Amino acid sequence: MSPELLTIGMFGMVLLAIMSGVSLAFAMGGTAVIFGLLSFGSYGMYSVITTMFGSMWSILLSAIPLFVFIGVALARSRIAHDLYQAFYLWSGRTHGGLLLGTSGFAATLSAMTGSCAASTMTTGLVGIPAMDKRGYDRSFVLGTIGASGTLGILIPPSITLIVIGMQTGQSVGRLFLGGLVSGLLLLAVFLLYIGLRSHFNPALAPGAAERAPLRERLRALRSVFLPLLIILSVLISIFAGIATPTEAAAVGAAAVVISVAIRGELNWRYIRDVSYETGAMTGMVIWIVFGASAFIAVYGGAGGTAFMQDFLRGIDVSPTVMVLIIQAITLLLGMFLDPIGIILLMLPIFFPIVVELGFDPIWFCVLFQLNLCIGYISPPFGYNLFYLKILSPETPISAIYRSIAPFFLLMILTGALIFLFPGIITRFTDLPTQL
Repeated sequence: MSPELLTIGMFGMVLLAIMSGVSLAFAMGGTAVIFGLLSFGSYGMYSVITTMFGSMWSILLSAIPLFVFIGVALARSRIAHDLYQAFYLWSGRTHGGLLLGTSGFAATLSAMTGSCAASTMTTGLVGIPAMDKRGYDRSFVLGTIGASGTLGILIPPSITLIVIGMQTGQSVGRLFLGGLVSGLLLLAVFLLYIGLRSHFNPALAPGAAERAPLRERLRALRSVFLPLLIILSVLISIFAGIATPTEAAAVGAAAVVISVAIRGELNWRYIRDVSYETGAMTGMVIWIVFGASAFIAVYGGAGGTAFMQDFLRGIDVSPTVMVLIIQAITLLLGMFLDPIGIILLMLPIFFPIVVELGFDPIWFCVLFQLNLCIGYISPPFGYNLFYLKILSPETPISAIYRSIAPFFLLMILTGALIFLFPGIITRFTDLPTQL
């Protein structure tokens, strides 16, 4: 089978299966089996099976369930509500104060959960009623929550950054550093926009009638001090090279359980629910890894990967334009596919070309990840758009699209800033690390 026909057939079958309602993992795995048999006969199944077993033995995979457990355990406790209350009390009488607090809350929750879904849904469930009560503009609120929720796969501990590390062989510690810097930069851009828009149009986000007493604000901080300390200790131990991601995640998971127990929330029902949700989320991620690994093994073995790389190399453009083309393809795919699927399908094709062109690999991976974040709020099928629809069912989907538009542009501009000035990322990721 020619590489051209193989490419059209395999990617076309995956898209058709997804449009038919088949999960991404089984769409890719099933396509791998069919084309493996067509291309190699029974030997194709040997390639599929050995590749999947090879993925199973990756030590980095063991960090995924631990980080998922940390996020689920924190989200299932009352910590999220206490954290939002702390942001609310400290927002003061500033116009847009609750939105500023909401954006900061979403970023903090992202560091706790590593999930866009958990960050967006929890922020919306806690924040929308509070802001509706105080007369905040619903469109402004939804846009802020949807955009801030995308930080869940950028700010570490991010599951997708771990998968990127697996695919590229790059240091997870450096990827986490790059994700943290870009995530904080994006958060700063959001906060600046919210603050300026609220200042010039106070009716959109009125300030509180009075400032909470200092004693009450300090009491609110006390309730979330221990969970935040746990997250910071996990990240610092990784960045400093004291522990591997897996070791840090294991210690963090144990510390979260202790924290929840100190708060008096630990019981058998809590353990059961957290364990079940952790298993379900981890299983989904792992099966996507297996399906994509099989897909790439068959596609690459039949010459598809080399064909796509030669095709891209044959485009007569400058290296800078080539990276822009790759990022544009990533952004487009993010509107339709799961981020982990995009990473596993496209990075084996894109990453060697970028390295050959002489670009910093960590910088490229962070920019790649940022485009996946943008895909979460990109019409027509960005995940966060549908989370917002669930949170605000009475709001037309067209209104949700309009609410997210300013933040979409801000994320594009932030990506352009990182693209034009790579030192924003590389000056931090070039720091010595053992990971």
